[in-house]
Amino acid sequence: MTTELIAASKNKLWLAAIKPPMYSVAIMPIWVGTAVAVFETSTINWKIFTTFITAAILILAWENILNDVFDSETGIDKNKHHSLVNLTENKSLVIAMGNSCLALAILGLLGICWWQQDLTVLGLILLCCGLGYLYQGPPFRLGYQGLGEFLCFFAFGPLGVSAAYYSQTQNWSWVCLATSIIVAIPITLVLFCSHFHQVEDDINAGKKSPIVRLGTERGAKLLPWFCGSIFILTGGFVLWGIFPIWTLLSFVAIPSGIKLCRHVSQYHNQPNLVSNCKFIAIALQFWSGLFLGIGLILG
Repeated sequence: MTTELIAASKNKLWLAAIKPPMYSVAIMPIWVGTAVAVFETSTINWKIFTTFITAAILILAWENILNDVFDSETGIDKNKHHSLVNLTENKSLVIAMGNSCLALAILGLLGICWWQQDLTVLGLILLCCGLGYLYQGPPFRLGYQGLGEFLCFFAFGPLGVSAAYYSQTQNWSWVCLATSIIVAIPITLVLFCSHFHQVEDDINAGKKSPIVRLGTERGAKLLPWFCGSIFILTGGFVLWGIFPIWTLLSFVAIPSGIKLCRHVSQYHNQPNLVSNCKFIAIALQFWSGLFLGIGLILG
């Protein structure tokens, strides 16, 4: 019985390390950028779309894996039992896993460039990878200066969504740029919410995350403004004629936003209880992004 419990506990740790729900963060920019292309051109290249989705998942896997490596070097993850480095006790293996994911992703992107005879998509995604490295990678570690959310916003928003749009159209679009802002805000919130439960570890490691700088109470008070901006901007773009009215379907994510704000407001200073708030934020970004894309396609 004890062996079964240990195995079950180990499986939970591996599941927490892999973080399956987190990969919707990689999928949504590609989905919505492609949806804008369908909205404007009424066509879709399925081969490029599926290849890009796969590459995006692999790139996020690379980023998450390498972040575990970089955090192990600063000691910030010493209490994080589901860190891949702590689970495997083999940093070299973890680095090899991460770099393999990146190499496979680049191969997929090179395939898209070959089909298009155009290297633009690869260039945009390499910029995203560069921002991802600046976030945690030495000697920069800009996430430790509280700049992670800014890097996340641009990597998953304007750069990521535009790359997906360009992969279908080989063109640029103001509608795509407006859409990228709507996509970027909830994805950035996922990172923002991941800091609430680890303030003590961040302080000990010298990481000046936004929640360390603001405090958990002030951070919780900002959440309704960030969540509300997603739907205010969407409604505004509909009124201005930039988005079709069908994009208001994304308002189905409002209950997730309300749940997130209430949960963090109540438990912001209780690490064990607030630790799951990033998963509520993931639900918010998933449903808002999914139905934003559906609304664009219906439009």
